[in-house]
Amino acid sequence: MGPVTVELNHTLAELLARLCVEFETDDPTGVMSRALGLLEMVQHTKRHGGRLCFVNARGDLADVVF
Repeated sequence: MGPVTVELNHTLAELLARLCVEFETDDPTGVMSRALGLLEMVQHTKRHGGRLCFVNARGDLADVVF
């Protein structure tokens, strides 16, 4: 495996930069890995008839959908 070039539009580049700041990292690859891992988890759960949800501090559920 080697490096891969990924073209991002302005909106995606800004989102990636904001997430890097939030995670206090200068490694955009790690941020994209986490995002793709979450997407894969949602798809895997959906394929097996389940649902993936986030629960906030008040106990409210929100389904993860794509």
